[in-house]
Amino acid sequence: MRSRAPAPEPAPAETEAGAAGVVLRVLPYLWPVGEPWVKRRVVLSLAMLLLAKVIAVTTPVFYKVAVDTLAGEGTDPAWALGAGAVGLTVAYGVSRAMTTGFQQLRDVVFARVGQRALRALALQTFRHIHALSLRYHIQRRTGSLQRIMERGVKGVEFLLRFLLFSIGPLLLELVLVAGILAVAFDVWYLVVVGVTIAAYIAFTFAVTEWRVKIRREMIRQDQDAAQKSVDSLLNFETVKYFGAAGREAARYDGAMGQYVQAALRTSYSLAALNAGQTIIVTAGLVGVMVMAARGVAAGEMTTGDFVMVNAYMVQVTVPLNFLGTVYREIRQALVDMAAMFGLLEHPAEVTDAPGAAPLSVRGGEIRFDAVRFGYDPDREVLAGVSFTVRPGRTLALVGPSGAGKSTIGRLLFRFYDVTGGAIRIDGQDMREVTQDSLHAAIGVVPQDTVLFNDTIFYNIAYGRPDASRAEVEAAARAARIHDFVAGLPLGYDTQVGERGLKLSGGEKQRVGIARTLLKDPPILLLDEATSALDTETEMGIQAQLRAMGRGRTVLVIAHRLSTVVEADEIAVLEEGRIVERGSHASLLSQGGRYARLWNRQAEEAA
Repeated sequence: MRSRAPAPEPAPAETEAGAAGVVLRVLPYLWPVGEPWVKRRVVLSLAMLLLAKVIAVTTPVFYKVAVDTLAGEGTDPAWALGAGAVGLTVAYGVSRAMTTGFQQLRDVVFARVGQRALRALALQTFRHIHALSLRYHIQRRTGSLQRIMERGVKGVEFLLRFLLFSIGPLLLELVLVAGILAVAFDVWYLVVVGVTIAAYIAFTFAVTEWRVKIRREMIRQDQDAAQKSVDSLLNFETVKYFGAAGREAARYDGAMGQYVQAALRTSYSLAALNAGQTIIVTAGLVGVMVMAARGVAAGEMTTGDFVMVNAYMVQVTVPLNFLGTVYREIRQALVDMAAMFGLLEHPAEVTDAPGAAPLSVRGGEIRFDAVRFGYDPDREVLAGVSFTVRPGRTLALVGPSGAGKSTIGRLLFRFYDVTGGAIRIDGQDMREVTQDSLHAAIGVVPQDTVLFNDTIFYNIAYGRPDASRAEVEAAARAARIHDFVAGLPLGYDTQVGERGLKLSGGEKQRVGIARTLLKDPPILLLDEATSALDTETEMGIQAQLRAMGRGRTVLVIAHRLSTVVEADEIAVLEEGRIVERGSHASLLSQGGRYARLWNRQAEEAA
């Protein structure tokens, strides 16, 4: 009675719903409102299931009568007269084939129901993950998150199928077989079968609960090894720069070593479970067969009765073994799904306010009113920052690292909500407008442009998916990358690799600039937009960015002061506060912090 060892499962999430709660969340997928085709398929599947079970429990009777006919024992029932041993044997074979056939047909009918649920929940989870805050994604490990999503979604389809086709039907089959044995032979057969079933179920459930704890440790180690692998591969270049391939391999091997130890404990516990199940089932089988053998020896039973008892006992042990496997896998599927539902219950930090209206951009004025913010409650990054960027004007934010420049950009795009004060666009508080409309109004060129593992055309067109090829190429020309792309063997159909690794830093940056140029937003946020470019290319693109910024509101975050000398206004940040403001010339004339930063960078460039 061997049980299958299921694949490694994800550890539960931080908040784990109870098993009953998980099941209740899954049941609506079996009987959804407004989708009658799902209900019809569920009913038809249950009908075929019931028919298969009825045929299955009557099949051994054909076997018994055929054996008695061959042995010349007993009296053939009226329905078997004239059939003969060959006819009964054929009927037995047809009955077994029909049982299997109806079971397979049941799975075919139900498959679409399970796949529909899998798709719907996968989409719901995917959307929710994208709705979670940047803070959540920074803190969360991507490899672990992906496994929780994948296994939880697959667990739903598994649980739907086995809730409907396993637990109830298996118990029904066991009850029918036990009842037939009690009526056809003796109540003691029912007692032995009942004790065997009870002992098997109790042992299986108890050991499985113990194994779940062991498996959780194995799952944790598996996720840790997977995360180390993903992290190392994503940082391939860094690993090479520091000659750390051996160190990374040792780190990964250490994690795999921990996983192997946990996996071995899981395998050993599975062997113990299989051995216990085999002993219990064998004891019950031997007990019933001894009783049947004694009945045949005493002349109270026929050889066919003995064969039928054996057939029913085998029929009992098969669903028992299946019940053990199903329970373990359902128990683990519940763990998977609890982790996924815990993820779905994790609240989005930034949400649209009730009744939020779309942002109406009239001129694109940006106003920060005494904005306060901190990533942690005990460490404030911005301490009452106030400034206004008039429509069609450019404000540059400069200052040392850690002053809060990039934080201002993240707050403007509403990756986070301010903890004090307000940010307004054309007088509208950002917290009172929809995020989609806000994001549509702002174009961002980040310091580190990350590209999708697709073509150059796809990555540029990401700024406006409905753009024509001519519009994409025009944006590429404006970003000074069209000539480079045109010279590639596959042109705009060239694959850029994961995270754009097939392109240089400057090429990636120019693709990112083209993507934002194509979006053509009324507000621009340039976060070190030309930091990866050489001086000549930077000068050309700066000219294009300035041309693009005409008539738009532009917020520039810069480290190199030479890139912002033509800004309408420059604000100097230090320790979360604006300490100086003015044009490039006026700030230099003041001889303050900006002037010192300018002189220092000029000396470094000399």
